[in-house]
Amino acid sequence: LSKMSGQRHHFTSSSFRPLTQASKQDAGGKLSMAWNGMLLLKNSNFPASMHLLEGDLNVANSLLIDGSTGGKVTQLRITQRLRLDQPKIDEVSRRIKVAGPGGYAVLLAVPGSSEEASSSDPAASTQRPLRNLVSYLKQKQAAGVISLPVGGSRDKDNTGVLHAFPPCDFSQQFLDSSAKALAKTEEDFLVMIIVRGAS
Repeated sequence: LSKMSGQRHHFTSSSFRPLTQASKQDAGGKLSMAWNGMLLLKNSNFPASMHLLEGDLNVANSLLIDGSTGGKVTQLRITQRLRLDQPKIDEVSRRIKVAGPGGYAVLLAVPGSSEEASSSDPAASTQRPLRNLVSYLKQKQAAGVISLPVGGSRDKDNTGVLHAFPPCDFSQQFLDSSAKALAKTEEDFLVMIIVRGAS
């Protein structure tokens, strides 16, 4: 046991190492799909799909749900912003470390197909391409924040926070070649980090 403990990954915000390469890819070498639906901000919705980059797919599956019904959600509304300054980013890094390998998931969000995620009330919001959300967050120098599960949860043990990072130094370190193949351009992806535990 003493041998093992020395081999734990110690990582700072500047040097993340994927914990396991095998779990994040399906047999075809593509990133595993974790979620497909709409990201919502104010009166706009952005079709997106999310694919696992690192961490535990189970975290995404168990938290990207409707807290009252336990069913899958197809809409995630960004309700808060986190400024992209170093102390805030260090805090997210610290939470990932504290959560451990089974307590977080890093996902790549790329433009999704709008057909699958048609809103029940199309008049309520305007559909826009994901790059508009990416450029909004870049311009605000902020990450989007979503509390999970959607609508809150009676189960205090199953809560978490999703941070949606636009392309920046912090989010770039999670991208490998398969992620870059999926994210066609710098303007068209977000790195979503879900960490278990109350915000």
